[in-house]
Amino acid sequence: MTTVDQNTLRRRGTGLRAHDPARSYGGYTLFTPIAGPGDVHLVDIHGELAHQWRLPHPPGRHAQLLPDGTLFYQGKQTGTAPLFPIWDVYHGGIFQLVAPDGAVLREARHPYHHHDASLLSNGNLILLAVEPVPPAVAARIPGGIPGSEAPDGRIWGDVVYEMTWTGDILWRWASFEHLDIENTPLNRHFAREHWPMANTVNELRDGSIMVGFRSASTAVVIDRATSQVTWRLGPDVLAQQHYPHELESGTILVFDNGSYRDDTSVPYSRVIEVDRDSQKIVWSYEDNPPQNFYSPYMS
Repeated sequence: MTTVDQNTLRRRGTGLRAHDPARSYGGYTLFTPIAGPGDVHLVDIHGELAHQWRLPHPPGRHAQLLPDGTLFYQGKQTGTAPLFPIWDVYHGGIFQLVAPDGAVLREARHPYHHHDASLLSNGNLILLAVEPVPPAVAARIPGGIPGSEAPDGRIWGDVVYEMTWTGDILWRWASFEHLDIENTPLNRHFAREHWPMANTVNELRDGSIMVGFRSASTAVVIDRATSQVTWRLGPDVLAQQHYPHELESGTILVFDNGSYRDDTSVPYSRVIEVDRDSQKIVWSYEDNPPQNFYSPYMS
């Protein structure tokens, strides 16, 4: 299949819609349906199923295929009381290394984990979690929907943990201790129950930690030795983004969802590649018209 229809709307549907081998990156695609029971699918470039895992826990967002063929899976702990209404949508709590035959090789848990986790180069886990923001600090947080704090009036703030597989916390970074609070407002469309709502955490080649905050349209790089924010990209560029991460060239690739862009009334998504030094966009993809390529979350 080498003829690719350039009209996005006509390409809509499930399964493989087009394949141009000369321009394809090749390889495999791994996905786990977010509303599914715990099925993880690996499909080849022709859209054929290459491998499948059936796991006992629904996904807490992501699965990742590691270089040695094992699966890093984030499962959702069920049956617990939600911290706030949307908590059940994106919390996880279970981390597993899974063999190709489905055998669980390692498992760890953390009750306040949400959205994302990944493996560090030293083999430990780096994960997103929440802690209550001290009331005096919470009162300083700008933006969001007025009166939309958690049921007890609390705001939950993002923290990043380095954790061993036995559950020991080796490093902690708290948003409400290290971010410039007044300059990290919540977008006015988001509830104040969770600030600034991180959805991405991963390690850069220099050992720094990249974190993306969706509700504040901000991505930062954190120095693990000092806990200081050494790089920041904000809402003048980003709009409710997901998965900022480092490419081999050292640039940062981001899926910029664009649910609420300040400069347009039409929501659209784009993919941008950002030079880390200059913070300039060096490459981008969006459709024509832009709204034909749009995902309000994830992607």
